[in-house]
Amino acid sequence: MRITVGTLFGRLAFGFLLLLSIAFGAGVGLLFVYTSDLPEIHALEDYRPDTVTELYADDGQSIGTFALQRRILLTYEQIPKVLKDAIMATEDQHFEEHWGVDFTRVVGAAWRDIAKRKISEGASTITMQLAGGLFLDRSNRSFRRKSQEALLALQIERHYTKQQILTMYCNQIYLGQGNYGFEAASEYYFGKPVGKLTLPEAALLAGIIRGPSYSPVLHGQRARARRNLVLSLMAHEGKISSADAEAASLTPLTLHLSSPHNDLAPYFVEDIRQYLEKTYGTAAVHEQGLRVYTTLNVAMQRAADRAVLDGLHEYDRRHGWRDGLQNVLKPGGKLDTYDSDDWHGPIEKGAYVTGLIRSVEGASATVKIGPYVAMVSAPNFAWTGRRSPSELFKAGDLALFKILDIAGSTARVELEQQLAVQGAFLAIDNSSGEIKAMVGGSSFEESKFNRATQAMRQTGSSFKVYVYATAIEDGSTPFDTIMDVPVTFRSGGQDYSPKNYDEKFEGRITLRRALADSRNVPAVRLLAQVGIQHVIDMARRFGITSPLPPYLPLALGAADLTLMEHVSAFTVFPDDGIHIEPHTIRRVTTYDGALLEEAKPQITDVIQPDVARTMVAMLEEVVQFGTGVRAKELGRPTGGKTGTTNDFTDAWYIGFTPSLTAGVWVGNDDKRISLGKKETGARAALPIWLQFMKESLQGKPVEDFTNVVPLEKLAQGKTVQVDTPDTAPPADAAEQGLTQISAPAPPTPPPAPVAHP
Repeated sequence: MRITVGTLFGRLAFGFLLLLSIAFGAGVGLLFVYTSDLPEIHALEDYRPDTVTELYADDGQSIGTFALQRRILLTYEQIPKVLKDAIMATEDQHFEEHWGVDFTRVVGAAWRDIAKRKISEGASTITMQLAGGLFLDRSNRSFRRKSQEALLALQIERHYTKQQILTMYCNQIYLGQGNYGFEAASEYYFGKPVGKLTLPEAALLAGIIRGPSYSPVLHGQRARARRNLVLSLMAHEGKISSADAEAASLTPLTLHLSSPHNDLAPYFVEDIRQYLEKTYGTAAVHEQGLRVYTTLNVAMQRAADRAVLDGLHEYDRRHGWRDGLQNVLKPGGKLDTYDSDDWHGPIEKGAYVTGLIRSVEGASATVKIGPYVAMVSAPNFAWTGRRSPSELFKAGDLALFKILDIAGSTARVELEQQLAVQGAFLAIDNSSGEIKAMVGGSSFEESKFNRATQAMRQTGSSFKVYVYATAIEDGSTPFDTIMDVPVTFRSGGQDYSPKNYDEKFEGRITLRRALADSRNVPAVRLLAQVGIQHVIDMARRFGITSPLPPYLPLALGAADLTLMEHVSAFTVFPDDGIHIEPHTIRRVTTYDGALLEEAKPQITDVIQPDVARTMVAMLEEVVQFGTGVRAKELGRPTGGKTGTTNDFTDAWYIGFTPSLTAGVWVGNDDKRISLGKKETGARAALPIWLQFMKESLQGKPVEDFTNVVPLEKLAQGKTVQVDTPDTAPPADAAEQGLTQISAPAPPTPPPAPVAHP
């Protein structure tokens, strides 16, 4: 049977059409299968990636973030050309031309995958990567996933412009170290926004797109090689010249890591986090990206951090050297391989940093502190009482040092030791109630407990201000007299006889003298005269919310208060009698700027202006002639009050200028542990306050208390006993007010305080 050419052609055509129909049917079937569970692309219209909640200081500086994914959104206009070129040259050379799928690359990649009999090379475009990252399982590299990725990319390209797609991609892509999107990555790796990226920096970021294994932090050599490949691809695509690519490839990896940890004011930031989560919910804080404008002043916070650490270390040195240094050689370690976490943070003048003792020879020891070397000799550890470094160190020991200075690769240091005492600090702007600085302990890493807001501690003689304010409001004057003589009160069914620390009595003295010298017997007498409940009511008006026991020892600080409420209450005096509710937040907005809340602190009239001004004048005398005399070093008008409790367990100083009130507490978390004999508020706490105030107010104009008339002028023409001492007592003379007392019972009274200035 003969088959003609026409018949053969017809059969071939039929077979081709049949195969084409089968292929089309199979394609339609696959398309149906693969699209049956595809997400709706229109969901992108409402898509909002997780973004960081940013916290800003009072001058707009970023001070902290909260996020499950660290991401800072960019607009298309904010993406610099050098970064766009690096991304497209590396990931999708034909991004501007294709419709979501680069078929030329697909064919080439498919041929190579067939040759290797596995999916070893992809051909994903930027749009496909975006689709896969948003909607599909990233760990699945099957043919099905690739097909779905392509189909989704085609749909995305139909609904969105190239600019929108690239912007979404730049905000979505993961770039290692917990950073999502190029803005977050740029700020983390280089400490600057994408708009300031250099060519090699942009190429480095584009290189990380391939995976976190190219992170410059973890894999420096691989990251540099990948960066150089990106540069060569940019040159090949004509984005840059070959000379520019070669010059950029020779530059070292220069990173300026900006840690996302909230290191500046961790207690302050944590306090805000708890408030935000309680108010707006965890998801809003960690995923939706709030903008929180806080009251924190960066310069004051840094001054507070330094003052607290310096003051606590000064206290620690007074109580001698504690042996027991850790040695890296004992567990089988090596000197050459040791690396401290401290060395990855800022090593600068004033910092307290771990040092490794490399050797001890003769009169000096060689210490390694990160990239620096220090020689430690007798003057650097004189406070320990040791004369030779061999009495303190051996090779491999880890010790704490304070950086005194740095010159080149050499550091000048002083030996310190890990703190065994705690402290807290708070500074409030008088005119607004804004909290400007907060320190909740010696180390947030070691203890998250905020001693500025959570710790309830006896206040000692610092509580006396409420007693005297009550008396002044009731009509007493600073020139009225009161007896400083032995007295016994009948209270709670037993006798109570307050005493002064020096076991002496001064007879008839004025109220101004009694407060300035923090005499205990007059304070208890005054409380008995004005009435315990009257003083408690007065304290409530000042904003004190903690329980106040209705016993006579209340005059000497038997009540447990927080530093927050005590410092806030003191602002009433320089604020002319009003109390402004303390707060940490000015306003909160959504990521897009919609206002969620704005600070409207409660303002309360507490005492009349003339009462407040009289108290300011009396508290100025505490500084001029009394137990707070060391604060005179500030060289500015200031008032304040010291306080120390029973067995020296708590040391306080709260002081104010016309614009700022700050308070310090020093003690041990275990209330049974004493700070040591003579560790009074004037000695342990006041120096911290003074250092902070000196640094924070440096260069600012001197302010006077408005309308406050000095008591000496008020005394003119009056027939009163003016008994302010001619000479001020020494700075540590605060023990004059300390007393040993027992509170009355029953019912069971609070622990009896030892009131001290």
